This record gives sequence, C-alpha cells and structure tokens, in this order.
Amino acid sequence: MRFMIMHKLDEHRPELWQPDPAFIARMGAFMAEANQAGVLLAGEGLRPSSVDAGRITVAGGRTTVTDGPYAETKELIAGFALVQVRDKAEAMHWAQRFVDVFVEAGIDVEVDVRRVTEWEDVAG
Repeated sequence: MRFMIMHKLDEHRPELWQPDPAFIARMGAFMAEANQAGVLLAGEGLRPSSVDAGRITVAGGRTTVTDGPYAETKELIAGFALVQVRDKAEAMHWAQRFVDVFVEAGIDVEVDVRRVTEWEDVAG
C-alpha cells in the first residue's frame, strides 16, 4: 500500500525553506536509502507560497483565485515522499527516519502520514 509522508514548515521563517548544504546532504542520503530499499516512489520539496503559488477556493458556488504568498497561512506543506510499504507501521518507520533528518539539523517540523486511497478502496 502507498502512503504520503508530508512535512510542514512555518511560512514566516524563510531560513527553513533554504536548507544548508549539510541538511541537503542528509536528506539526499535518506532519499537514496529509501530508494535503494525499494519503498520510495516519489519525493520532492515544494517552494514557499511566495514563489509561483496559487490557490483556488470554491465556497457556496463562488470561486476565488489567490496568488501567493498566503499571509493568513502560517504552516504549509513544504515537501512530500510517496512510499510503497507493507503497512502503516512501516510507513511510520520511514516517516520517523524522515523526521530524524530535520531533528539532526535542529529544525522543528510536523509530518503527516496519510494512506493513499487505492482504486480497490472505493470500487466496492
């Protein structure tokens, strides 16, 4: 089964969105290990909402389009990894390893782990 591991960062702390070379090296090593283990399907970092971002909101039949940056949003999803694992426990193991990369750099982070809905889940 597939899980999405997403990390959020504080939009108002630009230094978090420009990691130093040591952090990039640790994250690269983690991604290489997950890839070599055969669990990593995709993984990317996202730019802050001040860079080429837009939001489309529909409420009550009315559509609103907003360009970034999003002043009202403190934390945003800053990156993701899509993994193929046996179960939630294995997904949480890889998520904790992902978190450890941030902890080693002294960066506060929040990571969400969400199971991807498969066709079999909704096809009945």
